[in-house]
Parts: sequence; structure tokens; C-alpha cells
Amino acid sequence: MMNLSELIKKNRSTRRFYQDYIIERQTLVDLVDLARNSASGSNKQPLKFYLSYDADTNAKIFEQVKWAGYLEDWDGPVEGEKPSAYILIIGDKDITDSFGVDHGIAAQSIMLGAVERGLGGCIMGSIKRVNLMGDLKFPDRYHILLVLALGKPKESVVIENLEPGGDIKYWRDNQGVHHVPKRNLDELIIN
Repeated sequence: MMNLSELIKKNRSTRRFYQDYIIERQTLVDLVDLARNSASGSNKQPLKFYLSYDADTNAKIFEQVKWAGYLEDWDGPVEGEKPSAYILIIGDKDITDSFGVDHGIAAQSIMLGAVERGLGGCIMGSIKRVNLMGDLKFPDRYHILLVLALGKPKESVVIENLEPGGDIKYWRDNQGVHHVPKRNLDELIIN
């Protein structure tokens, strides 16, 4: 079993998957349970979760998200490399209109749990929310906060140290390896 540091370093944004890899509903439920047990501002627990693990619903979700903004000539995974499942993190406006950072905490908990199970994923905030709400027939009380794409990773993602003055944009090399530049620790600590 990986320790927390290893889980975090392995938890990269994966954008290409073995699409035919089946993720069972119970796996998604178990991942949501990690989010349920995570911190919530004022303990309001305003989040709901929508689980998708069938091809038709996955296709609807896929059409309403934007993949990898820095990869301008890439429209997202091709057929055979799309996610096997999604978890939508939704704010319930009947509980509160302010969701704070709860969805970020929940997303990280879910993704760490996914990595621990040999899965990968991508947290997406660039969503055509109105379209997706209509496609999934959500009532107005719900607000889609994040879409988590999940599957068995089909790509390698590596972290690189960012040189001073270097570009933070992630990129892919000729072999399809995804490179993610990270600022040095000394640059982040200000005292």
C-alpha cells in the first residue's frame, strides 16, 4: 500500500484511459464515501454526487466538458481512450448557496482513493453546466461544481521541476508522455 506522499505524487490528471475497463458502481460508491467522511465547512454537508458508469450517460457527460486547456490542438480522449466512469460533484442549493471549498476537499479525497485502487482521473471545472443539467434532467436546486473523469490510466504523467522563469504549462512529448512542471519548494515558502 502506498503512503500518503506516494499517493499524492501519483495522483496526476489523467486524460487518456482504457475505455473498456469496467468500473463497478460499488467502487464509485466507496469513493464517494471517502468524500462523505471528509471535512465540510460548518459541517453543512451540502454536496451530492451523481455516478455514471454506463456508455450512454458517459457520452452525454463527455460532450459537455473541456479537456486540457493548454493542449490547444487536442480535443480530448479519442474513442477507446475515454473515461470508464464519472462522478459529478453537485451543490444542493436547498442546503446552502455557498459551497466554500467542500467540493475541492471531496474531489481530492475521491481522487486519492481512486489512485489507491489503481485508477486515475481528471478533475474538471470547465463544464457546459446548463447543457449537462438539461441532459441529465437535474432539478434547479442542484448546481454542478466539478466533473471527475475516472478510469484505468492509459498514459504516463511525469512531474518535472520548473526552472526559474520557466513555463508552467503542461505538455506532451513525441511519445505521448504528459509532462507537468512544478515550482520548486523554495519558491513556494515565503519565510
